[in-house]
Amino acid sequence: MKTLEPSAGQISKYEFLLERAKAAPSPLTIVIYPCDETSLRGAVEAAEAGLIEPVLVGPAGKIRAVAQKYQLNISAFEIVNAEESTEAAAKGVQLVAEGKGEILMKGSLHTDELMHSVTSATSGLRTKRRISHVFIMDVPGHEEPLIITDAAINIFPDLEAKRDIIQNAIDLCTEFMPSPPRVAILSAVETVTTKIPSTIDAAALCKMAERGQITGGLVDGPLAFDNAVDPEAARIKGIKSEVAGRAQVLVVPDLEAGNMLAKNLTFLLKADAAGIVLGARVPIILTSRADSLRARMASCAAAALYADARRRRTHLPEA
Repeated sequence: MKTLEPSAGQISKYEFLLERAKAAPSPLTIVIYPCDETSLRGAVEAAEAGLIEPVLVGPAGKIRAVAQKYQLNISAFEIVNAEESTEAAAKGVQLVAEGKGEILMKGSLHTDELMHSVTSATSGLRTKRRISHVFIMDVPGHEEPLIITDAAINIFPDLEAKRDIIQNAIDLCTEFMPSPPRVAILSAVETVTTKIPSTIDAAALCKMAERGQITGGLVDGPLAFDNAVDPEAARIKGIKSEVAGRAQVLVVPDLEAGNMLAKNLTFLLKADAAGIVLGARVPIILTSRADSLRARMASCAAAALYADARRRRTHLPEA
């Protein structure tokens, strides 16, 4: 198996995720349509690392052929046959709905196909919470991981959707951060103005946090990107808060802004971007063929930690 070595001169910020996930029981993970080398190898290597226990859903013959071609050992994994990608998505979602899986993992099918099955009114995986995506970014030169949300699911989220997006991110961070996460609601400026609607949303969300409608994190905004992540920029602007200059979670105003921010960090600063989807009954791992091995492993680790926390909460004795 490949090693999880960071780039030259870079220390991986994912190690804390990986070590904690390896110490927890490996969650049963439904891998949907792993019919190319990247998706099948990702499941195999995550299993070898002790992060997940895969169940492969897709055309059994094709999966075995890919495994043989690329010398991947899948002999220990259960295979649930489904010839088409849409059938595989439906069967995988059904397995989770029946309690036979704790995580969903995307294979080589389109994200839309998987999410269509997940969000179907009859799937049993929807909750009252809005589904959203979280990037866990390992940015060279930045002391801590940066969590960016939502850059993949919600295109133009309204105020209620943003509340759920923030709460989803806080709930995830709570599983691996020792203190309440510092959440910055981003806009182009750090002052509230009717000319920029996202600043008004940010102010409302901060009030919602004060009133207990968002819990578990320290929320501030609007903040511009510079004074959200750089203490000196926050000092120069005269912004005094527990979040400004030290944000760990960056809540973007819309998908376009989040997507561009994440890709700028990835391609210009060579950041790694692990990512999972939250808000459904189980976490969903959405990997890309462009992801590094470390990013794919970190995605599995984050989902495994989240699944373990849900498992422990479910089995807590009643007071």
